[in-house]
Amino acid sequence: MRLRLTEFRPRTGPRTHRVVQPRTPLRHTSLRDPEDTYVVLTGDHDGLNRLAGLFSFAACSRHTIVHVPLRDGVPPDEGRGEPVDLVLAHPEAGLRPSGWPELRRRLGRGTPLTVRTDEARTARDARAWLDRPYAEETLRHTTHARTYFLIGPRGAFASAATAFALAAGWGPRHPRVTEGHAAFVSGLYGELAPDPGLRRHPEVLIAFRPYPPYAHFRRPGR
Repeated sequence: MRLRLTEFRPRTGPRTHRVVQPRTPLRHTSLRDPEDTYVVLTGDHDGLNRLAGLFSFAACSRHTIVHVPLRDGVPPDEGRGEPVDLVLAHPEAGLRPSGWPELRRRLGRGTPLTVRTDEARTARDARAWLDRPYAEETLRHTTHARTYFLIGPRGAFASAATAFALAAGWGPRHPRVTEGHAAFVSGLYGELAPDPGLRRHPEVLIAFRPYPPYAHFRRPGR
């Protein structure tokens, strides 16, 4: 997949960071974190497909912070929780969620960047991650400053990319979506680190929903 991004090189203290964002916003994609239940991400085909590419890019970019602005898009008319942005990073990127607001303020003007993802490589990394011997190779997650952070290793990001690709491919085939209903197609579960503060394992539910007006939408093959 070819991703059109904007690249930023903000500096905080002695360190220069590399931050990328989608060049055009994922307008019909939203992420809601109700804090006490599952995180829910809802998107149309374009949004879910581009998120699959962004997770694939994040998997192979250890020193890059991927910032996906989502909280200012078209809000969904169902669900609960505060709309939040999404940030993906490896530990090597040196990102602390508490330091993100200052870093975000320093983004300034970016430069256009086009990258290509390797879906075959992502699939291999995802399979290798599933066969991993160490269960701790998962994504740390937290919400801070209206942003949901996922920080962790390559394999977990690759596995997440395949979950978004699955949602983008199979979501439009669900019979409910022609009436404007969201269809929960896949999710992130084993990719996320356990949270001792919750009685259950954390999860990101991934739902497909076409953007309105729904009369324009046709299920594949129809």
